Amino acid sequence: MHAKRRRNLLRQTKGYMWGRKSKIKLAKVAVLKAGVHAYRDRKRKKREFRRLWNIQINAAVRENGLNYSKFIYGLKKAKIALDRKILANLAEYHPEVFAEIVKAAK
Repeated sequence: MHAKRRRNLLRQTKGYMWGRKSKIKLAKVAVLKAGVHAYRDRKRKKREFRRLWNIQINAAVRENGLNYSKFIYGLKKAKIALDRKILANLAEYHPEVFAEIVKAAK
């Protein structure tokens, strides 16, 4: 049981540097800290992507003579239910389609 637990712990630290990959005490701390960072950054990733999409949408909307907040309000009013990820994708890769959406939101 003890050996199995140690073996699993050392498997998780594969690729770590210095003693953190081979010494149990250091490996235990490293794995705990890695888990904390992974949990925190899964939440942070969502936040950062939403910010990026908002910036991309704002840039594309301004080219079409509107600002971000009025555009989002216009979408809600026109009952166009597209999320920000899709809108940012359209703005980047299909600007003509995005321009039509902006017209509808005006």
